[in-house]
Amino acid sequence: MRHGPGWYLSLSAYWFATSFKWFLVLLVILPAKVAELSPPEEKASRLGFLFGLGAVMAILGPPIMGYFSDRLGRRKPFLLAGSLLTAIALLLLAHAPSYLWLLVAYLLLQVADDLATGPYSALIPDLVPRKERGTASGYMGVLQVSGQILGGAVGFLLPLAFQAYLAAFLNLLGAGLSLRVTPDRLSGVHPRPFLAAMAGPWRDRDFLLVYLTRFLVMLGFYLAQTYLQYYLADMVRVFQALGRTLAKEPFQAVALLGLLISLGAALVSVPAGKASDRLGRKPLIYLSGAGLGLLMPFILLFPRYDAMLFLALFFGLFYGVYLAVDWALVADVLRDPKAHATDMGLWQTAIVVPQVLAGAFGRPLDLLNARGEGLGYLVLFLLAGTCFLLGAFLVAPIRRAR
Repeated sequence: MRHGPGWYLSLSAYWFATSFKWFLVLLVILPAKVAELSPPEEKASRLGFLFGLGAVMAILGPPIMGYFSDRLGRRKPFLLAGSLLTAIALLLLAHAPSYLWLLVAYLLLQVADDLATGPYSALIPDLVPRKERGTASGYMGVLQVSGQILGGAVGFLLPLAFQAYLAAFLNLLGAGLSLRVTPDRLSGVHPRPFLAAMAGPWRDRDFLLVYLTRFLVMLGFYLAQTYLQYYLADMVRVFQALGRTLAKEPFQAVALLGLLISLGAALVSVPAGKASDRLGRKPLIYLSGAGLGLLMPFILLFPRYDAMLFLALFFGLFYGVYLAVDWALVADVLRDPKAHATDMGLWQTAIVVPQVLAGAFGRPLDLLNARGEGLGYLVLFLLAGTCFLLGAFLVAPIRRAR
């Protein structure tokens, strides 16, 4: 039986809520609360500590929670408990009276998110037939991007506490919709010991190639995104298009570019996912990686804001193609149906580690820019483009996906 749009939207509803939540927490709520509860000279280091702690937990949590879900043969209890704890953590985060309480709330939020999303990430390979996984991945991509777009609007319009309240409400609503299509029990349970379960996927050549593909594409994305605001401030400087000033500050200019990227991604996610069901995953990955990689030199060649607006839209289109296909690609290569949550939890670390590495590029960027104006940005965007190209064409040797 082929599923309809309503079923796909329910299946990925919690990804919408998760994307909305993390956009606000990482970009708006957490930095603001740290600044409120810290001496001015310590706010940056305290925020960095929280981000680093969150990254470590995001690497360890999903595969561990996924393993327990596989061992029990159940997904629902994890999604239910994780979503409830997430809502509580968001409220604690918004009303934390001290930095210590903020730390506790953030730790609870990370544990709750891992508890829910580790097992939840297995639902597409669990429930969706192979010939429909591209469609499911496309709907998931458009919901994730839509969550970011709404998060940007809410972060601009609502006070801090109301942002947290809305995130908590949407988190519960999204979980409720996804729980409707989540089975009570799976057909079998994972029999392997913990260490064997964690080591097994890395001995699978196809899984390793899919992991490296996502790792490199995400590294390219975060290298470009993390320092884009600084590139606008240092190299573009004037934010005009068609003779009109569209932004006065770099943070406003980068927000508009981010909106165009998200809109472009949202437009193509579902059509690209459906196309991958017909044509195969690899051609769409090749298209997205080549497009993203070849766009990077144009950012350097045309350091003008009107050109950047045009490039941002095309970046979003190519990135949306990748988002629509990558989840279906990994679902196609998983070997053991009883280990879906464990394996998907391990695969999810391919988006966290690149964020850490991109953050570590800040010092080399400063040193290179000090040696020559724009030299650091030249290296940065060419490195990002290389990552996109290498990541895309690594899928060629994969055997269990076409």
